[in-house]
Amino acid sequence: MSMPEDERREEKMAAEDAFDDGAAEADGAAASNDDGGGDDTPKTANAEDQDPAVIIADLKDRLLRSIADMENLRNRSRREQEDALKYATTNFARDLLNVSDNLRRALESAPDGADTDSDSLKILRDGIEMTERELLSVFDRHGIEQISPLGEKFDHNKHQAMFKVPGSEAEPGTVIQVVQPGYVLRDRLLRPALVGVAAEKNNGAGDEPPKSEGVDTQA
Repeated sequence: MSMPEDERREEKMAAEDAFDDGAAEADGAAASNDDGGGDDTPKTANAEDQDPAVIIADLKDRLLRSIADMENLRNRSRREQEDALKYATTNFARDLLNVSDNLRRALESAPDGADTDSDSLKILRDGIEMTERELLSVFDRHGIEQISPLGEKFDHNKHQAMFKVPGSEAEPGTVIQVVQPGYVLRDRLLRPALVGVAAEKNNGAGDEPPKSEGVDTQA
């Protein structure tokens, strides 16, 4: 009777050991799946995106671009401020040019020798001349310069040709008459000088009959 009980006891112990071994293997497989048994591709990509070196390089590039943009903005603002101060009187100076023109016309309209015939006319002429000199002095102090290009080569940036003078001994394109002087405010043109320039010389070519082009004159 004792032998069957011992066998049953051994079979029960063997069954319990087998159950314990199976449970241990199941737990190990589950733990393995939780630790990395799935797809590793997303985790690898996330690790690259979160690389500190990449993040630092991107932030440094953004910082350098922001600094460059701010420096350009600062330089542009400074230039605009300097130009605003330098050319703030442009419209006012342009209006004063007519005053200078009228003073010059008043002096040129006086007949020759009139100041010697009348003391009052002489005093008036002297007063106009003093006023003109003072006005030109004020222009000079504020960077306004007169352009009177008599005898100079024509410059389309500062001169405006009103007519050509034929038969002049001057080189063609030379300013031989100033109708109205021009003015510049520092390096900016206020008004071009109105001038007459020497025309090109014909060198006797005008006496020759014009040549026919494209027509056969041989009989």
